[in-house]
Amino acid sequence: MTVRVSRTFEFDAPPAAVWAFISDAEKRAGAISVVDTFEVHEDGTATWHVALPIPMIRSTITVETEEVDRRPPNRVKFVGKSRAFRVTGEHEIHETETGCQLANEFVVEGALPGVESFFQRNFDAELDHLETALRRSLSTAGRGQAAGARPSRWCLPG
Repeated sequence: MTVRVSRTFEFDAPPAAVWAFISDAEKRAGAISVVDTFEVHEDGTATWHVALPIPMIRSTITVETEEVDRRPPNRVKFVGKSRAFRVTGEHEIHETETGCQLANEFVVEGALPGVESFFQRNFDAELDHLETALRRSLSTAGRGQAAGARPSRWCLPG
């Protein structure tokens, strides 16, 4: 089974300010609660050490990530691979009259029992963490206060 989640955030901020956050591999990894530690390498790849509270996994999982599509200042897509799962994340910015929208989509394909069900239960909260970190970054940067987000749309392939 594959777990897929999509959510769009709306911001009263310029697209460039949102791009500054979402295109930064360190900021993306830092916003995910199950990423225990991470390293961003000189070649642009990153290594995440993910702690999943599921019985089959007793230590952190090393996830090697890389950007596979980067189109500044609007789109970035990354893929992460590990022995336990494969994750794809896509972020696309669309300018609006009052700022911009950030469309997010994540897909997880589990290789160990319990991985997909964990993400199915927790993806919504992880997107909340991403949104909170981004809004905090915008606020700290003095780029304006952000507006609310639309609800998540779950898509679970049959």
